[in-house]
Amino acid sequence: MSLVWFSVSSVKAPAEPIFIILEISASGVQVADEVCRIFYDMKVRKCSTPEEIKKRKKAVIFCLSADKKCIIVEEGKEILVGDVGVTITDPFKHFVGMLPEKDCRYALYDASFETKESRKEELMFFLWAPELAPLKSKMIYASSKDAIKKKFQGIKHECQANGPEDLNRACIAEKLGGSLIVAFEGCPV
Repeated sequence: MSLVWFSVSSVKAPAEPIFIILEISASGVQVADEVCRIFYDMKVRKCSTPEEIKKRKKAVIFCLSADKKCIIVEEGKEILVGDVGVTITDPFKHFVGMLPEKDCRYALYDASFETKESRKEELMFFLWAPELAPLKSKMIYASSKDAIKKKFQGIKHECQANGPEDLNRACIAEKLGGSLIVAFEGCPV
């Protein structure tokens, strides 16, 4: 939230400050409708037929538009559930490999993990801000994070990663539940 100051004056009364609180995104960046639709589709998991399940997204990467005014889906940067085990053997490793070395991104990842009692799938939100990214990019992605998070209601797990070392299975397991997690994406942690 930003604090905006207005001065109101009239002939009969002296100028008095009036404070109005407005909700303004820190960066002014908007979130594209397609980003919200993808989040909803990943969250709801209403797919029932095998063909629909194959088309469900396992991971999606989002970036800023060329004019830096809108968060959009990065073209070609998704993993479909149907690709796992067919063209992609390790979906998390593939996801990490899709992130750029020298720029920031947001991402959603449908994490599969196991505790001692059960197997779970939950969405994770990532802010990728690698050390080699330009400072301006880091600043705009950090200041726009709240805009996208407000659209992603119900996300339980969030991770800010500044390099590949922040995206190893042990770090992710810690974010998902710490010592309760025994496996992530089918691999022991």
